[in-house]
Amino acid sequence: MSDPGKDPDDAIRVPGIDRSFNRQLMLIPLLAILAMALMAISSINVALPSIEVGIGASESDLQWLLSGYALAFGMVLVASGRLGDVLGRSTYFVVGVGLFTLGSLGCSLAHTPVLLNAMRLLQGIGAGVSSPQVNGMILEYFSGRQRARAFALFGVVISASVAIAPSLTGLLIDWLGPDRGWRASFLWNVPIGLITIALAARWLPFEAERGRRAARRRGEDVRTHVDLDPVGMTGLSLVVLCVMLPFMMKRPASFLLLIVGVALLVGWVYWERGYKNSGREPMVDLHLFGYRSFTNGILVSGTQFLGGTSIFAVLALFLQSGLGAPALIVGLIGLPNALASAISSIWAGEHVLEKGRRNIVIAFVVYLVGIIGAIVLAQFTDADDAQIHYAWLAVPLILSGYAIGVINSSNQTLSLQHIPPAVGGTAGAVKQVAERIGTAVGNAMITAVLFSLAGTDWVLGFSAAFGVIALILLVALCFAIVDLRMLGDGGARQSVPTV
Repeated sequence: MSDPGKDPDDAIRVPGIDRSFNRQLMLIPLLAILAMALMAISSINVALPSIEVGIGASESDLQWLLSGYALAFGMVLVASGRLGDVLGRSTYFVVGVGLFTLGSLGCSLAHTPVLLNAMRLLQGIGAGVSSPQVNGMILEYFSGRQRARAFALFGVVISASVAIAPSLTGLLIDWLGPDRGWRASFLWNVPIGLITIALAARWLPFEAERGRRAARRRGEDVRTHVDLDPVGMTGLSLVVLCVMLPFMMKRPASFLLLIVGVALLVGWVYWERGYKNSGREPMVDLHLFGYRSFTNGILVSGTQFLGGTSIFAVLALFLQSGLGAPALIVGLIGLPNALASAISSIWAGEHVLEKGRRNIVIAFVVYLVGIIGAIVLAQFTDADDAQIHYAWLAVPLILSGYAIGVINSSNQTLSLQHIPPAVGGTAGAVKQVAERIGTAVGNAMITAVLFSLAGTDWVLGFSAAFGVIALILLVALCFAIVDLRMLGDGGARQSVPTV
């Protein structure tokens, strides 16, 4: 651990070497892969029609382009977090970025749907390997208000990446043509990925790795038994597969996998408990869930992702398929949302330690006002008798953007506030798995509501889908209120393990 080597300024000193590392510079490669990983999710929606025509992809191929990335991402998250915690986060960060970059290059060059989907899976694995290391290194090398500001930038990158990527992809397709355009939407990751690897090699501490090398140079025996709990890793990956896959395949028979997933989850919990009781180190120490700030934070964020991440998918379908809006315009409508989210993320990061939980509760109320406002405005945008232009939907979405920025930034800081840095990567990965599952389930459920009514009336389908989103966010608001009452504002009360 590096606590003794931390300075009150931006310098990090690693035992055994003379050089110091700058915290702020470290954030650049860490947030770069976060941006690329999230842009890979939101940009693909705009590119799908061009991919379908360009390489003759079937509907099933296109579905796997959407779901395969998310599935691979979710399956490797926790195992990668554990590997980084034990063997060195910087190395696994670079490995993950390398895999993501290689997958992006493969996607840009693919001429068959099979190869494109295989490279898309590699992209997801790379994102899943690198992502937990971002959380882990922020927890390890940042504390107090510096950590809050780092997670505020984390929130800015999330909001900006998700909103900007569709517009950039649309511009590339308009500029380069359908075939070259969708390929360029993957290819842009290659130079950014290579630069990220170079910056990581220069600016990340590689503390555990340097420590082992220094010990070898001193002639010390550094051979230690590393307990990676391979059964626990495999078991949880299979649980994630069985829970996410049915909502991605959307076939009745596939939902039988949920029963298998529940059984595997029960077995995994028993295995992890027994593994720890035998004196060994489980992949996930279940005592993590004894930190109430962590457990409550997962409930809030998981529920919010269940509803909130479907907003732009529903909006894009409604505007493009229902109202005939161009893809580029649809992307631009989301930009004010991204700007509001970025600004509110930074503001929330400055206030999270004093009144973070109260701000989350208020933000959910604003979120609901924005969703309800969008439902009301949609009633006047009917393609056959439009009384207002659909671009006015950007106004209530600004409120939603503000709320998303406050919630994501504050929740990220508060949920990991009391987690020991030694298991920061694993804890952050567990949280992300809950969010990925929420996203997969929410997208399947809410788009199903939209399509069930869109054949009759697109406005009705949009309103019903956004109504479901509002109900889910209301549940998340209730969890946030419970969290506030239980733990108070910001870091006022310590959250200690209860198990």
